Amino acid sequence: QVQLVESGGGLVQPGGSLRLSCAPSGTILFINTMGWYRQAPGKERELVATVTRGGTKNYADSVKGRFTISRLNPENTIYLHMNSLKPEDTAVYSCNAVTATRVMWGQGTQVTVSS
Repeated sequence: QVQLVESGGGLVQPGGSLRLSCAPSGTILFINTMGWYRQAPGKERELVATVTRGGTKNYADSVKGRFTISRLNPENTIYLHMNSLKPEDTAVYSCNAVTATRVMWGQGTQVTVSS
């Protein structure tokens, strides 16, 4: 079964940068919206950023101006460029994809912002 595979998480100091990537492990004919969500310990999962197949982007207010989501079609690969990272950005970041028939989630990648 095709899965979403994420990479790029890790430990970074405040003010630093990281890039996350996500791609399907196999072929998926059509994916509409892809995006990133995050969940910090003791908190609800929240939207970080999404991008449609046509390139329309949406960001959480907390990351606007610092994070950039990009997408490569038809590979269905997305990236999250994170700059000016803050300790409150620490969370497990999960990739999400919405197809015609289902919603897919990646396994999650840990991002820790700490000095």
